[in-house]
Amino acid sequence: MSGWGLVIAISGRWGVVLSLTVPYRVTIVPANDVTPVSPFPRPGVLVDAVSAPVARKSVSIDGLLELARPDMAGVDALIRDRMQSPVAVIPALAEHLIGGSAKRLRPLLTIAAARLSGAKDDSCLKLAAAVEFIHTATLLHDDVVDSSELRRGKVAAHLIWGAPASVLVGDFLFARAFELMVEAGSMQALEILARASRVIAEGEVLQLTRAHDLNLAQDVYLEIIKAKTAELFAAAAEAGAVSAGASPEQCLALRKYGQDLGVAFQLVDDSLDYSGISKDLGKNPGDDFREGKATLPLLLAIARTGAAEKAFWDRAVARLEQADGDFERARDLITGAGALDATLDLAADYAGKAKVELAEFSASNSWRPALEDLADFAVSRLR
Repeated sequence: MSGWGLVIAISGRWGVVLSLTVPYRVTIVPANDVTPVSPFPRPGVLVDAVSAPVARKSVSIDGLLELARPDMAGVDALIRDRMQSPVAVIPALAEHLIGGSAKRLRPLLTIAAARLSGAKDDSCLKLAAAVEFIHTATLLHDDVVDSSELRRGKVAAHLIWGAPASVLVGDFLFARAFELMVEAGSMQALEILARASRVIAEGEVLQLTRAHDLNLAQDVYLEIIKAKTAELFAAAAEAGAVSAGASPEQCLALRKYGQDLGVAFQLVDDSLDYSGISKDLGKNPGDDFREGKATLPLLLAIARTGAAEKAFWDRAVARLEQADGDFERARDLITGAGALDATLDLAADYAGKAKVELAEFSASNSWRPALEDLADFAVSRLR
């Protein structure tokens, strides 16, 4: 539903955004920002957010990509070299996924964190390649667990080579990641990324055990996405800072930046599952719904639609007894309940928190505004 917005400035710093849709939505926001902050009372007030639109602008990370271009070329060369094996199926399967339309955001984050922290050598390149291998390995495993059909716009690897090969090539990439970490020569960075690998697995298992749970608490949902998604963002940034010899305060700031960025990224992903289209997403929209995953848009819609739709949610999500048209009905209910906007508002809140962490670094450092753009990009992207 679309509508007009009215912004009223108060004391030069805060304002009120009133959306002229029905029901009305009132959010206190910074006067120079028409994007509502978190849908929860922190720091503003949200009244009956049901169908109000949220103004968002597309943000480019071209500046960051240009800064990192020489380093990322080196990372790509490392990835291509280390995914090779005399066992032919390994490079073929790895190329199918890694050679696709990968955004490489996590290794990009490692490079940016290292350079922001003053790195002069190229030790961060091996850590960045290791981060991408960890991420790719988790994708291969996830697609088997979720029986996914598409990944990065291509047929999922397990549908071509089979589930056993996908799992085993994922294991190979994990092993390559640890080889690269050892070669990088930082025991602290190795500890950070090894811990991240464990936490990611714990997050995936926790999500698996809470699938179809209509009563999943929001704090548990956030715990899941912090583990399965945000932990690798956090570790990627922290490892980059450590490799550059950054101070403990700077390492912690970049870890927090990465974690908040990762949460924002996953919240947007969960929203796009109900609002995106295949050609943009590189996967089928509605996969989360069809798998019965309790993501925030779904949980908010269940809470807001109440008893009237309880039977539908119980059948389609809790029991996973789905019929033709159920996804479209769920999408309409989620959109009509304002759950997508609320989720995206929370993502924007986390992106804002991420940018605050960068205050630990000089504003004159060109990598800082580039990372601020990355946080904004995370909540403005379409895929």
